[in-house]
Amino acid sequence: MAKTNARPAPAGWRQRLLELPRGPKRALLIINDFLLLSLALWAGFSLRLSTFYVPPTVEFALLLGAAPLIGVITFNTLGLYRLVTRYIGPAGARRIILAVGLAVTIWALLVLLAAIPGLLPRSTIIMYGIFSMVLVWGSRQLAGWFLRDLLPADLSRLHTDGAPTTAVIYGAGRTGVQLAEALKASPDYELIGFIDEDPSLWGQNLAGLKVYRPHKIAKLVRRNHVEEVLLALPNVSRRRRRTIIRRLEAFRVVVKTLPAMLDIATGRVAVSDLRHIDADDLLGREPIPPNERLMRRAVAGKVVMVTGAGGSIGSELTRQLVGLGPEKLILFDISEAALYTIEQELLASSLGREGRVVAVLGSVGDCDLVARTIEVHGVATVYHAAAYKHVPMVELNPIAGLRNNTFATRAFANVARSCGVERFVLVSTDKAVRPTSVMGASKRLAELVLQALAAEEPGDCIFTMVRFGNVLDSSGSVVGRFRKQIAQGGPVTVTHPEITRYFMSIPDAAQLVIQAGAMAKGGEVFVLDMGKPVKIDDLARSMIRLMGREVRDEDNPNGDIEIVYTGLRRGEKLYEELLIGEDAQETSHPRILQSNEPLLSRQQLDDALSRLEETMKTGEAASIRAVLAETIDGYRPENGGGATVEAKWLEGAPEWAPAASSSASPMRAPSNGAEAFGAIGREGIK
Repeated sequence: MAKTNARPAPAGWRQRLLELPRGPKRALLIINDFLLLSLALWAGFSLRLSTFYVPPTVEFALLLGAAPLIGVITFNTLGLYRLVTRYIGPAGARRIILAVGLAVTIWALLVLLAAIPGLLPRSTIIMYGIFSMVLVWGSRQLAGWFLRDLLPADLSRLHTDGAPTTAVIYGAGRTGVQLAEALKASPDYELIGFIDEDPSLWGQNLAGLKVYRPHKIAKLVRRNHVEEVLLALPNVSRRRRRTIIRRLEAFRVVVKTLPAMLDIATGRVAVSDLRHIDADDLLGREPIPPNERLMRRAVAGKVVMVTGAGGSIGSELTRQLVGLGPEKLILFDISEAALYTIEQELLASSLGREGRVVAVLGSVGDCDLVARTIEVHGVATVYHAAAYKHVPMVELNPIAGLRNNTFATRAFANVARSCGVERFVLVSTDKAVRPTSVMGASKRLAELVLQALAAEEPGDCIFTMVRFGNVLDSSGSVVGRFRKQIAQGGPVTVTHPEITRYFMSIPDAAQLVIQAGAMAKGGEVFVLDMGKPVKIDDLARSMIRLMGREVRDEDNPNGDIEIVYTGLRRGEKLYEELLIGEDAQETSHPRILQSNEPLLSRQQLDDALSRLEETMKTGEAASIRAVLAETIDGYRPENGGGATVEAKWLEGAPEWAPAASSSASPMRAPSNGAEAFGAIGREGIK
């Protein structure tokens, strides 16, 4: 674990000056400029008259007072007081020259119009302008040098309210120029220039900004105190984008990007389009265009039902299914808020406007509700994405996890087959492979249920399952947690320095689930190609650097964000796997494999599930895990701790909690699969 070292802070009046609100700081700058402009005017007169003494006439006093007053008003109008004094770069210097020139011109015209004979020698105007530029610019350079040199690294990166951000745009194409034009209208950014890899653009000026070659980045960042690099590369490949982002990690800048051009629907770029770099940008995995024939095979012209429709994968499935021409789309979820959100989103689609999006609130374990839904709407294809998925939570609540993920799936599958569903696709997880957690074991049991049903009556209803790893930015995703922790100043929590995970974007995963489901003939376990596993510690460090911070550790005790290793959680693996065996076959899609894996007969599975049901009545977590170990090949509980989990809080529980010895308990699981979890709604599904 990295050590925490306190860094010294600037002391005394300098510290107090830095901590002043923006208003008092502007007031100090106005006073400074008023005095310096007065000094510049006096110096101009003295030089012109070759004397330090200028007669204190009334006219001269008015002249002396008007010049600095006009100056500070002009400076404020042109935004000079919005610049960060510590970071006056070339663009700031140009603004100072423009502001001083305009102020001097206005003052000179005013005096000349007053027609006071002999009061203003014309050469004084030029000298006043030159002295003003030197003094105003020099005072800011001096203050900037003084404050920057004494600031700790983290304070030197903070903005005061209203101060513009110094930035460069990486990409001088049409999108980059549009972004520059949008940012020019925003007081929040001070653009330094473009970076582009096209040699023909180097040294040119676009939208009033110079285009630099990529190897000038270090010099630009250092000389102009660049705080953000804005990627305007919507059409570049993910692999190339990843290379550029990795290069930018070496600099202490915030990296933001624009979405792909296809996502910028208006064709114009807005400041609001900018976003922080996501883990998806770091993976560099090129998407493969979906096979439209496969996408539509089990969807077009059919009634499609998605369970867990408000969840991360479920909601993306519905978004993609809407465009594939289904006859009707049934959204099924137990979370009212999640269901309402996705329903409102889809009602704006053509299918929603035609009244062919139907939201059903309830649990997939409510067999009566499921049967009515399927029969009334004539459901042909089911994507079953509803499940409890958070490993530590299910580890602490194994009974609820098994009821939802295993037994509710068995009941649902039986109802689906009896009601004439043509295709049933289970969304599974890599945690089902040699599971170390109850969540993984419950999903492997759900796979075994579908395999047994497919083997028993092939062709009646096509049962299949699609297995993949973590998806980026799903609920509870490590990426979202890291982003929030970095924004709060840390620490960033990682369970283990060597832990790795497979990652895939949610849209990619949903597309592949639809295509894999369409390939199925019955009983297949499809495995998505997740690419190379990602080391979570490396991911955390990259995100810290790309949000403009430095990792604080033993090698860099003055960094900003510490990484704290908290230890593996209950049931958590160090490494995830996608295949139980080594026998995986290619399919017609390059990112979808078919795994031939061991299965249990219907009789073997029913016997095992009956034993599991009886054990679940006791609430003894150790006994439950023992049955899981007997049933599931490769199940080895890790980091579980404790002999009981739910049994502990059941002691002295309220009346609705089950008694361990009562066969009439409301949580008792009947042995009949079709009626097993008619009241599963009490457990909830996400």
